[in-house]
Amino acid sequence: MPVRPPSRRLPQPDDGTRQLLQWGGSIVAAGVLAAILLETLFGGYSRTGATTNVGWFALIVTLMCIPFGGMLLALGLAKWLRNRRIARGEEKR
Repeated sequence: MPVRPPSRRLPQPDDGTRQLLQWGGSIVAAGVLAAILLETLFGGYSRTGATTNVGWFALIVTLMCIPFGGMLLALGLAKWLRNRRIARGEEKR
């Protein structure tokens, strides 16, 4: 088994991982904020939907932001883990 010389970590090219994590986190945070505002200030919701017009808007924002932001976060996390594995030299081609 050959012994590998210690290698220096080379800077990884910017592949958009950081942006995916930042935007995904921001979008999820906006959805959570909209949900909190819906429950506390905008009248809440029932089985038939929100009780006020602003509540409907907050519900729509919540239902759009949380799934989409979650997908962005999942993709960013997967890319981050893959980049970490590549940087450690564990990627097999």
